[in-house]
Amino acid sequence: MARSRDSSDGVYAISVAAELSGLGLSSLRLYERKGLINPARTEGGTRRYSEDDMERLHRIGELVEAGLNIEGVRLVLALEAENEHLRAQLAKLREAPGL
Repeated sequence: MARSRDSSDGVYAISVAAELSGLGLSSLRLYERKGLINPARTEGGTRRYSEDDMERLHRIGELVEAGLNIEGVRLVLALEAENEHLRAQLAKLREAPGL
């Protein structure tokens, strides 16, 4: 029986990811070199972008379009991830009995 695909499974080649995201191939490679994105790799080393990667690329594109440089994008993404984590912790605490 086939396993259902997860949003973190790498399925898109770099050319498809570039087309879907509206970003250039060189931009995708730069974002990977700078640690903003980390696509999966096949055994042969081919990049494979997931749905999660595509969402992240879309957000990176928005931030760059807004005028942020690579370090600014990195900071915003880190703060957004931390905020999401803290919100999840808060929701969990609110669900705990006795609070």
